[in-house]
Amino acid sequence: MSIHVANLHKHYGSHQALKGISFEAKPGRVLGFLGPNGAGKTTTMKILAGSLTPTSGEVTLSGIPIQEDSIAARRRTGYLPEDNPLYQDMYVREALAFMAGLHGIANRKARIAEVIALTGITTEQHKKIHQLSKGYRQRVGLAQAILHDPDILILDEPTSGLDPNQLQDIRSLIKNLGREKTLLLSTHIMQEVAALCDDVIIIHRGLIVADFPLDQLETRYGEEHLEALFTRLTSN
Repeated sequence: MSIHVANLHKHYGSHQALKGISFEAKPGRVLGFLGPNGAGKTTTMKILAGSLTPTSGEVTLSGIPIQEDSIAARRRTGYLPEDNPLYQDMYVREALAFMAGLHGIANRKARIAEVIALTGITTEQHKKIHQLSKGYRQRVGLAQAILHDPDILILDEPTSGLDPNQLQDIRSLIKNLGREKTLLLSTHIMQEVAALCDDVIIIHRGLIVADFPLDQLETRYGEEHLEALFTRLTSN
Protein backbone atom coordinates (compact mmCIF):
# COMPACT_ATOMS: atom_id res chain seq x y z
CA MET A 1 0.00 0.00 0.00
CA SER A 2 2.98 2.35 0.18
CA ILE A 3 4.38 4.89 -2.28
CA HIS A 4 8.09 4.65 -3.13
CA VAL A 5 9.73 7.39 -5.19
CA ALA A 6 13.41 7.12 -6.14
CA ASN A 7 15.54 9.74 -7.92
CA LEU A 8 12.57 11.21 -9.79
CA HIS A 9 13.31 13.76 -12.51
CA LYS A 10 10.96 15.69 -14.76
CA HIS A 11 12.12 18.12 -17.44
CA TYR A 12 9.98 20.41 -19.55
CA GLY A 13 12.45 21.33 -22.27
CA SER A 14 15.31 23.06 -20.49
CA HIS A 15 13.29 23.57 -17.30
CA GLN A 16 13.90 21.00 -14.55
CA ALA A 17 10.67 20.74 -12.59
CA LEU A 18 11.95 17.81 -10.47
CA LYS A 19 15.64 17.32 -9.75
CA GLY A 20 15.97 13.78 -8.44
CA ILE A 21 13.57 13.59 -5.51
CA SER A 22 13.14 10.46 -3.37
CA PHE A 23 10.63 9.76 -0.61
CA GLU A 24 8.23 7.19 0.83
CA ALA A 25 4.60 7.48 1.95
CA LYS A 26 3.52 4.78 4.40
CA PRO A 27 0.18 3.04 5.00
CA GLY A 28 -1.94 4.36 7.84
CA ARG A 29 -0.21 7.76 7.83
CA VAL A 30 -1.17 10.99 6.08
CA LEU A 31 1.77 12.63 4.29
CA GLY A 32 1.56 16.39 3.84
CA PHE A 33 3.26 17.45 0.61
CA LEU A 34 4.09 21.14 0.90
CA GLY A 35 5.83 23.75 -1.19
CA PRO A 36 5.36 27.17 -2.76
CA ASN A 37 3.73 27.54 -6.16
CA GLY A 38 5.98 26.16 -8.88
CA ALA A 39 7.96 23.95 -6.48
CA GLY A 40 7.05 20.69 -8.25
CA LYS A 41 4.16 19.43 -6.09
CA THR A 42 1.55 19.06 -8.82
CA THR A 43 4.08 17.60 -11.26
CA THR A 44 4.98 14.95 -8.68
CA MET A 45 1.35 14.14 -7.96
CA LYS A 46 0.51 13.84 -11.67
CA ILE A 47 3.39 11.39 -12.11
CA LEU A 48 2.20 9.34 -9.13
CA ALA A 49 -1.32 9.31 -10.55
CA GLY A 50 -0.06 8.03 -13.91
CA SER A 51 -1.17 11.08 -15.90
CA LEU A 52 2.37 12.37 -16.54
CA THR A 53 5.49 10.45 -17.56
CA PRO A 54 8.71 11.17 -15.65
CA THR A 55 11.94 11.94 -17.45
CA SER A 56 13.73 9.42 -15.25
CA GLY A 57 13.50 7.76 -11.85
CA GLU A 58 11.28 5.11 -10.30
CA VAL A 59 7.79 5.18 -8.82
CA THR A 60 6.27 2.13 -7.11
CA LEU A 61 2.66 2.10 -5.90
CA SER A 62 1.54 -0.81 -3.71
CA GLY A 63 4.52 -2.77 -5.00
CA ILE A 64 3.71 -2.06 -8.66
CA PRO A 65 6.29 -0.11 -10.72
CA ILE A 66 4.18 2.50 -12.47
CA GLN A 67 6.45 2.65 -15.52
CA GLU A 68 6.05 -1.10 -16.06
CA ASP A 69 2.29 -1.44 -15.44
CA SER A 70 0.60 1.94 -15.26
CA ILE A 71 -2.93 0.52 -15.53
CA ALA A 72 -2.48 -1.88 -12.60
CA ALA A 73 -0.92 0.87 -10.47
CA ARG A 74 -3.72 3.30 -11.29
CA ARG A 75 -6.34 0.72 -10.29
CA ARG A 76 -4.88 0.93 -6.77
CA THR A 77 -4.84 4.75 -6.74
CA GLY A 78 -7.45 7.47 -6.24
CA TYR A 79 -6.56 10.96 -7.45
CA LEU A 80 -8.18 14.32 -6.85
CA PRO A 81 -6.34 16.84 -9.03
CA GLU A 82 -6.07 20.51 -8.20
CA ASP A 83 -8.39 21.59 -11.04
CA ASN A 84 -10.94 18.84 -10.18
CA PRO A 85 -12.18 18.02 -13.71
CA LEU A 86 -15.82 16.91 -13.65
CA TYR A 87 -18.53 16.28 -16.25
CA GLN A 88 -20.47 19.47 -15.60
CA ASP A 89 -23.64 18.45 -17.49
CA MET A 90 -24.03 15.15 -15.65
CA TYR A 91 -26.10 14.70 -12.53
CA VAL A 92 -24.03 13.84 -9.46
CA ARG A 93 -25.33 10.29 -9.15
CA GLU A 94 -25.07 9.83 -12.92
CA ALA A 95 -21.40 10.90 -12.90
CA LEU A 96 -20.59 8.52 -10.07
CA ALA A 97 -22.39 5.68 -11.85
CA PHE A 98 -20.37 6.40 -14.99
CA MET A 99 -17.11 6.28 -13.02
CA ALA A 100 -18.20 3.11 -11.24
CA GLY A 101 -18.74 1.52 -14.64
CA LEU A 102 -15.24 2.51 -15.78
CA HIS A 103 -13.78 0.94 -12.65
CA GLY A 104 -15.88 -2.20 -12.99
CA ILE A 105 -17.19 -1.88 -9.45
CA ALA A 106 -19.45 -4.65 -8.20
CA ASN A 107 -22.62 -3.69 -6.28
CA ARG A 108 -22.44 -0.22 -7.82
CA LYS A 109 -25.64 1.17 -6.34
CA ALA A 110 -24.62 0.26 -2.80
CA ARG A 111 -21.10 1.65 -3.23
CA ILE A 112 -22.35 4.89 -4.80
CA ALA A 113 -24.82 5.38 -1.94
CA GLU A 114 -22.03 4.74 0.58
CA VAL A 115 -19.68 7.26 -1.02
CA ILE A 116 -22.43 9.88 -1.34
CA ALA A 117 -23.09 9.58 2.38
CA LEU A 118 -19.38 9.62 3.27
CA THR A 119 -18.71 12.84 1.34
CA GLY A 120 -21.87 14.61 2.49
CA ILE A 121 -23.50 15.16 -0.89
CA THR A 122 -26.80 13.39 -0.20
CA THR A 123 -28.86 16.58 -0.57
CA GLU A 124 -27.11 17.45 -3.86
CA GLN A 125 -27.03 14.04 -5.54
CA HIS A 126 -29.90 14.74 -7.96
CA LYS A 127 -28.47 18.07 -9.20
CA LYS A 128 -26.30 18.59 -12.23
CA ILE A 129 -22.69 19.21 -11.31
CA HIS A 130 -22.63 22.71 -12.84
CA GLN A 131 -25.43 23.67 -10.42
CA LEU A 132 -23.28 22.90 -7.37
CA SER A 133 -21.21 25.33 -5.34
CA LYS A 134 -17.43 25.00 -5.56
CA GLY A 135 -17.40 23.26 -2.19
CA TYR A 136 -19.88 20.62 -3.29
CA ARG A 137 -18.06 20.12 -6.59
CA GLN A 138 -14.95 19.46 -4.51
CA ARG A 139 -16.88 16.85 -2.56
CA VAL A 140 -17.95 15.16 -5.81
CA GLY A 141 -14.29 15.07 -6.89
CA LEU A 142 -13.37 13.42 -3.61
CA ALA A 143 -16.25 10.95 -4.02
CA GLN A 144 -14.89 9.98 -7.45
CA ALA A 145 -11.39 9.53 -6.01
CA ILE A 146 -12.50 7.09 -3.30
CA LEU A 147 -15.27 5.36 -5.27
CA HIS A 148 -13.24 2.26 -6.20
CA ASP A 149 -11.82 1.95 -2.65
CA PRO A 150 -8.16 2.44 -3.66
CA ASP A 151 -5.18 1.57 -1.47
CA ILE A 152 -3.55 4.93 -2.21
CA LEU A 153 -5.11 8.39 -2.26
CA ILE A 154 -3.44 11.43 -3.85
CA LEU A 155 -5.30 14.62 -2.98
CA ASP A 156 -4.22 17.97 -4.42
CA GLU A 157 -5.80 20.81 -2.40
CA PRO A 158 -8.84 18.67 -1.40
CA THR A 159 -10.48 21.29 0.85
CA SER A 160 -10.31 24.16 -1.63
CA GLY A 161 -13.56 26.14 -1.67
CA LEU A 162 -15.12 24.54 1.41
CA ASP A 163 -16.86 26.65 4.03
CA PRO A 164 -15.89 26.14 7.72
CA ASN A 165 -18.68 23.61 8.37
CA GLN A 166 -17.85 21.60 5.25
CA LEU A 167 -14.16 21.81 6.13
CA GLN A 168 -14.63 19.97 9.40
CA ASP A 169 -16.58 17.16 7.74
CA ILE A 170 -14.07 16.62 4.94
CA ARG A 171 -11.09 16.84 7.28
CA SER A 172 -12.67 14.16 9.43
CA LEU A 173 -13.23 11.98 6.37
CA ILE A 174 -9.64 12.45 5.18
CA LYS A 175 -8.29 11.65 8.64
CA ASN A 176 -10.33 8.43 8.78
CA LEU A 177 -9.28 7.42 5.26
CA GLY A 178 -5.66 8.04 6.21
CA ARG A 179 -5.87 5.42 8.95
CA GLU A 180 -6.52 2.61 6.47
CA LYS A 181 -4.85 3.86 3.28
CA THR A 182 -1.66 5.55 2.11
CA LEU A 183 -2.64 9.18 1.72
CA LEU A 184 -0.62 11.98 0.11
CA LEU A 185 -2.10 15.42 0.65
CA SER A 186 -1.06 18.74 -0.88
CA THR A 187 -2.19 21.96 0.79
CA HIS A 188 -1.11 25.54 1.45
CA ILE A 189 -2.99 25.67 4.75
CA MET A 190 -0.63 24.99 7.64
CA GLN A 191 -3.50 24.49 10.11
CA GLU A 192 -4.72 21.71 7.86
CA VAL A 193 -1.35 19.98 8.03
CA ALA A 194 -1.43 20.16 11.82
CA ALA A 195 -4.99 18.76 11.85
CA LEU A 196 -4.48 15.95 9.34
CA CYS A 197 -0.88 14.95 8.73
CA ASP A 198 1.48 12.52 10.39
CA ASP A 199 4.47 13.21 8.15
CA VAL A 200 5.59 16.23 6.14
CA ILE A 201 7.63 16.79 3.01
CA ILE A 202 8.60 20.29 1.88
CA ILE A 203 9.67 20.67 -1.75
CA HIS A 204 11.30 23.79 -3.18
CA ARG A 205 12.52 24.38 -6.73
CA GLY A 206 12.26 20.68 -7.58
CA LEU A 207 14.19 19.45 -4.54
CA ILE A 208 13.03 18.03 -1.21
CA VAL A 209 14.32 20.35 1.50
CA ALA A 210 12.63 18.62 4.49
CA ASP A 211 11.13 15.17 5.14
CA PHE A 212 10.11 14.35 8.72
CA PRO A 213 7.38 13.11 11.09
CA LEU A 214 5.37 16.14 12.15
CA ASP A 215 5.83 15.39 15.85
CA GLN A 216 9.60 15.82 15.37
CA LEU A 217 9.37 19.35 13.99
CA GLU A 218 10.91 21.07 17.01
CA THR A 219 13.57 18.46 17.81
CA ARG A 220 14.80 18.28 14.21
CA TYR A 221 14.52 21.89 13.14
CA GLY A 222 14.20 23.95 16.29
CA GLU A 223 10.88 25.45 15.21
CA GLU A 224 7.64 25.36 17.16
CA HIS A 225 5.48 26.15 14.14
CA LEU A 226 5.52 24.53 10.71
CA GLU A 227 4.88 27.87 9.01
CA ALA A 228 8.17 29.24 10.37
CA LEU A 229 10.10 26.26 8.98
CA PHE A 230 8.30 26.50 5.65
CA THR A 231 9.17 30.20 5.33
CA ARG A 232 12.81 29.62 6.30
CA LEU A 233 13.31 26.82 3.77
CA THR A 234 11.43 28.29 0.81
CA SER A 235 11.90 32.05 1.00
CA ASN A 236 15.19 32.22 -0.93
